[in-house]
Amino acid sequence: MLDHLTYTAPGPKVIAGAKGDWELVIGLEVHAQVASNAKLFSGASTAFGAEPNSNVSFVDAAMPGMLPVINEFCVEQAVRTGLGLNAAINLFSAFDRKNYFYPDLPQGYQISQLYHPIVGEGEIIVDMAPGIARRVRIERIHLEQDAGKSIHDMDPNLSFVDLNRTGVALMEIVSRPDIRGPEEAAAYVGKLRQIMRYLGTCDGNMQNGSLRADVNVSVCKPGAYERFRETGDHSVLGTRCEIKNMNSMRFIQQAVEYEARRQIAIIEDGGEVVQETRLYDPDKGETRSMRSKEDAHDYRYFPDPDLLPLEIEQAWVDGIAAAMPELPDAKKARFVRELGLSEYDAGVLTAEVENADYFEAVARGRDGKQAANWVINELFGRLNKQGLAIADSPVSAAQLGGVIDLIASGEISGKMAKDLFEIVWTEGGDPAEIAAARGMKQVTDLGAIESAVDEIIAANPAQVEKARANPKLAGWFVGQVLKATGGKANPAAVNELVAKKLGL
Repeated sequence: MLDHLTYTAPGPKVIAGAKGDWELVIGLEVHAQVASNAKLFSGASTAFGAEPNSNVSFVDAAMPGMLPVINEFCVEQAVRTGLGLNAAINLFSAFDRKNYFYPDLPQGYQISQLYHPIVGEGEIIVDMAPGIARRVRIERIHLEQDAGKSIHDMDPNLSFVDLNRTGVALMEIVSRPDIRGPEEAAAYVGKLRQIMRYLGTCDGNMQNGSLRADVNVSVCKPGAYERFRETGDHSVLGTRCEIKNMNSMRFIQQAVEYEARRQIAIIEDGGEVVQETRLYDPDKGETRSMRSKEDAHDYRYFPDPDLLPLEIEQAWVDGIAAAMPELPDAKKARFVRELGLSEYDAGVLTAEVENADYFEAVARGRDGKQAANWVINELFGRLNKQGLAIADSPVSAAQLGGVIDLIASGEISGKMAKDLFEIVWTEGGDPAEIAAARGMKQVTDLGAIESAVDEIIAANPAQVEKARANPKLAGWFVGQVLKATGGKANPAAVNELVAKKLGL
């Protein structure tokens, strides 16, 4: 899937302790909300921002006698995600009950998949810099229902429960412990988000809780990770702690950095790291203990008696695969190969699917490098300055393409194009019509340009002698001609005529 691009794996993050160097080992469990209008086992809406407890069916509220019914589209979205991660799709999977009590879990259990997940092993390429990437193995993806939300800050004496999220479909994407640094951890989540947004299986909105990560961190001595990869023995990696519910790339990096240093300090002081679940406090910049880490047996998993095993057909999976969109790595490689873009520019343009679609519309039938320069430098620069998303751009792809067409035809210069872009940005309109109506087009009539060149040369005989003695000074004449024509003379034509008239 990497096409012709080749990658070198980055080195692990090394932290100097008081008694030696340490390396990080990180694995992530990412909870991605399935992009679906209805919940996993009920027809209740998944719309964000609704009034508390307004998107709750009898199934979600665990009313007596209510039975779950699987949402086929959620299954399809999980399969699509698995295919996007080059993962094995399991034609047989089953749901289990994960039993625990919490006020926002009406059933007293969560329906999940422990023993037979719908998606098996896959992989993801995490880009760190041009030519530098980490290959992270995916262990599994399973479907499960989300819990509700407990609210503790609305009243000094009471807690409130909102069940709108209860039963919303989640994909839990579990990685192997292949990530070796804080930046890689954040980049991994970012790459997952990018892929799922291309696929349309998760909107990736971390602020709304659509994407959250549990980050498992441990530290080990140099060489231990290599032994783990050779033997599969997790014990050489050190005791891990899980940092729960991270919803910010920046906070993920900060939390991993702090937690690694905390563990190193404990070990070097002669203590032992306790396996536990921790929370990150961004205000204090530290992790704190939440609860001891549960093992699977603490949840008393057993097969859900209300749901039959899920059996899907290979032909159905093949149909989903046939309709898959071009994914970011393939699109990036194509931009480099077919349009001659640098890997960096291709990475910028494919970072978001909306950006890539916009660029492709601009580049269609035009010079790819020129289109990339205008989209990245002029359009993205202006959007970033004003805090706008590509969907809110005042300049459409067709309008920007029109500006580029005028440059390519020689009707306007690069400087004129920037002025024209500004007009289109603020006022809208067709670039060609604006350029014609406002007299912005270059003078390409060689007769008119020659007349201006002759006048400047005749009026400056001393400068003519200097230019003939030093051809670099011919640029002075070019500047004077452009000034005399209000900047509208075609610069290439002016250069050619000046050189001819001066005998250079």
